[in-house]
Amino acid sequence: MTESDTDSTLRERVETWLSREMPIIQMHGGTSAVREADPETGEVVIELGGGCKGCSVSDVTTNNIEAELLTWPEIEEITVRVPDARESLGGPDQAESIMGIDRTEGGRGDWGSSNPGKDHL
Repeated sequence: MTESDTDSTLRERVETWLSREMPIIQMHGGTSAVREADPETGEVVIELGGGCKGCSVSDVTTNNIEAELLTWPEIEEITVRVPDARESLGGPDQAESIMGIDRTEGGRGDWGSSNPGKDHL
């Protein structure tokens, strides 16, 4: 850690680390934001969005971020949030269609299910 790093806030250092060490996030159309960085409690909350939402490898990215930041002596707890892809569609409680297009897999059953269900013809 350089002298300029110690002059920066915890939030700024985490943001700098994310942009420098995790370029894969931006390369894949994702975004990252430090929502909380409390030097008193050591708690850091990061939110991933954009292309990260619904990405099949976002859990790998999340684990890599957590593993690295937990090695920092001033960080005690790290939370990385990645919104569920269904949140933008309203999730499983949303009406059956959006603009007349069935949102369920294959047009049948419940959210993401390939089981047609008992009321399927």
